[in-house]
Amino acid sequence: MGCRVFLVRHGETVWNKDSRIQGQTDIPLSEKGVEQARALSKRLERLNFAGIFSSNLSRARETAAIIAGPHNRPVEVIPDLQELNFGDWEGMTMEEIRKEYASLTRAWWSNPLTTRIPGGETLAELAERSVRAIRSIIERYPEQQVVVVAHGGTIRSIVGTVLGLDLNQYWRLRQDNASLSIIEFYNWDKGILMLYNDCSHLSEGFICQ
Repeated sequence: MGCRVFLVRHGETVWNKDSRIQGQTDIPLSEKGVEQARALSKRLERLNFAGIFSSNLSRARETAAIIAGPHNRPVEVIPDLQELNFGDWEGMTMEEIRKEYASLTRAWWSNPLTTRIPGGETLAELAERSVRAIRSIIERYPEQQVVVVAHGGTIRSIVGTVLGLDLNQYWRLRQDNASLSIIEFYNWDKGILMLYNDCSHLSEGFICQ
């Protein structure tokens, strides 16, 4: 076995429920999000993990802390695992964004890698830092299992990079709240996607539709 990375998207927040762009705005878990995290924690409680890592945003840290509980392990915070900085779009719904930023919205959907949202970052910048974080982790734990709790955009950028996909199409990779994906790395250029966006630990009503 190489380094097996359990990638977890954080549980639901109120802004997720309202379909608002969160980005790096620090929104905590909702009650439903806490329950989602507990369900995933129960699924993972019998596994052995050499480390548990999280973005520094509270919705990821809270999810990671719930997962870490049964393992009696600290959560190591890595800021590079943050969500994409959506700048001026944060707090807005996509409908509001399309109305106020019509031309920029079209540019972003066609080429998010190089399109910069006012006050934000490009997808290429997110991919660079998220991949840097994952590479650092797998170098530290080349033959062990780890949990990494992050965000939809962060996980999409990691998975897309490992699979050699065109990241301008990264939005085609669905990421539900409290979903689990697994990549096994024998080395960086030999990552194998073993599981993606699995929500089988969540009961009906706890999966985003």
